[in-house]
Amino acid sequence: MKAVILSALAAASAAVELSTNLNYHSPSTRHSNLGIDLPTVQRRTLKRDSVPYSPEDLNFTHGIASGDPYPTSVILWTRVAPSLASDLGNITVKGNVPLYSHETERYIKADPNPICVDWAVWPATSSNTTKWKRQANETVVASGRAYTTSDIDYTIKVEAEGLSPFTEYNYQFTICGSDKKSGIGKTKTTPDKNDDVSEVKLAVFSCSNFRLDYVVSIGVAFQAKRNIGTDECQIHLGDYLYESAGGGERAHDPPRYRTDLDLQLLAASHPWIPTWDDHEVANNGYRDGFSALNNTEASFRQGGRMVSVDQRKMNAVRAYFEWMPIRQVDLDDNLRIWRSFELGSLADLIILDTRNYDRSITSLGWNDAYIELIRDEASRSLMGGRQENWFYRTLKESKNRGTKWRIIGSQVIFSGADGAGTDTWGGYTANRNRTLQTLIDNSIDNNVFLAGDSHRNWVSPFHPTAPYGPILTFDQVADVTWLGQSDYNPTTGSGSLGVEFAGTAVSSSGRAGPISAANTYARNRVRDTDVLQWHEGYYRGYFVLSVQKDKVTAGFFGSPTVATRNPWELPLANLTVLAGENKLSRPVAGGKVEAGFAKGGTTTGTNLTLNTETKKWEVIGFDDMFISR
Repeated sequence: MKAVILSALAAASAAVELSTNLNYHSPSTRHSNLGIDLPTVQRRTLKRDSVPYSPEDLNFTHGIASGDPYPTSVILWTRVAPSLASDLGNITVKGNVPLYSHETERYIKADPNPICVDWAVWPATSSNTTKWKRQANETVVASGRAYTTSDIDYTIKVEAEGLSPFTEYNYQFTICGSDKKSGIGKTKTTPDKNDDVSEVKLAVFSCSNFRLDYVVSIGVAFQAKRNIGTDECQIHLGDYLYESAGGGERAHDPPRYRTDLDLQLLAASHPWIPTWDDHEVANNGYRDGFSALNNTEASFRQGGRMVSVDQRKMNAVRAYFEWMPIRQVDLDDNLRIWRSFELGSLADLIILDTRNYDRSITSLGWNDAYIELIRDEASRSLMGGRQENWFYRTLKESKNRGTKWRIIGSQVIFSGADGAGTDTWGGYTANRNRTLQTLIDNSIDNNVFLAGDSHRNWVSPFHPTAPYGPILTFDQVADVTWLGQSDYNPTTGSGSLGVEFAGTAVSSSGRAGPISAANTYARNRVRDTDVLQWHEGYYRGYFVLSVQKDKVTAGFFGSPTVATRNPWELPLANLTVLAGENKLSRPVAGGKVEAGFAKGGTTTGTNLTLNTETKKWEVIGFDDMFISR
């Protein structure tokens, strides 16, 4: 009897500590449709016949990750479970329930006891992943214990606090009472907001459709592992996952996400600062629906599979916050993902949500004529009034505190160099003009916009009256200006208010070839669009942003094929913005690029490619860019 009582007391003590896992709070315990009913979960631990999982039955099924670094803390993430399979409960879709509690007979039986995990953080011993080891005499600077259950899909998210600014750390998880450990990860805190920092490096990527190609595991993972080991963080601008499974050799269902070993390496190697685009929920979303699911009974029954717009958003938000190493910055606003990071006095990183937060209606595939009629209305907002006011206030505060650069992460193209599309800032011209007016009225300079979504590489200036046209896959760089309000010279860049770097997709679809046709298309787009300075639409890849006091440089990289796992990486272009000039430096990319077309420059097309494993350069070619569909 005494043993039973002690066992019950131990279980009760464990249950109280469920709150140390941040995923029990995410997205919000303050909202009845998104909170976890912790008392109900805790009562399960008191059942007399509950038997905890044995450490031998558990695995770190989806690796480890860190994210949203602050000067003295960082988020750590992992998943510890008896199998790869995800929680199949759909109680939130059926019936009236007070909270997302999973209090069904199946889960009472299957998960009566929380899984216990210890975590520890210590100063990094090396930037080389093969040398990450936990020494017996290592000084642990932060540690703790957390629990997880099927209610949050066996995920664990904790905040490691008490760290030093701008410092590298290693971290690791251990199943309680055992020697079963996760791999060792590396993370890094941001500088204190007043620190005098000489350089911050950011890797930027987006649109990683797991099933389509392998660059999600190679082009990005290898750069994290071998090429940019000193980078502070990885910025993912959205479409980290896609809502459609599809077929082919990398066809997936939800449990397969994050099982790619190289993607796990990327997540473990550097802290992430992610945001969602549209496909984390559904294509072309706005406040009341998506292109394939509208807020009507017909859509609910046919396209929605008996799941409403609100329910789909709720499920997607829960999954995203459970599975990504991200902070919930406002528990009173369960859809808020927009937030900012102070990178010393060097830069402020501002992450927007231009897809889901209170967004006015967008192009849905059948209403383009209507959107064209209303695109200039003052009432339209890409991000909702609350986020808009926060954005403008943050820009002004950044300037007032003397920060050198403002780096603005936006899912969709801002500069106007993408053509006549209405699903970007160009479909919300009043919102775009209010942003430009804020920059002008407050003399806010040194502005660098980052964009994903479009699957192409672009470089361009801010230009609200540029023509809009069909979107393909590309890299792009453009000046940012306001024609009609300031005189802009596309040759010199004078009159620009900043620069936009837009990256291609990591693995989502693009031009299958030939590359000559892609280069011709790029040449025509650059010729016909004043603000567009470089365009490239053939390669999949990413870019690395180096932020220094006197300049910002962007190096774009591509993979010569994403049809197979391979270590090849091709430098495509290097571009520079000098402090105080608010324009792309001329000649663009030093006058030459590897692929695409730069205004006033030449395209070399050498195919001189780096093997990131051997560090040798070779001229190579592949028959297929993409996996055969």
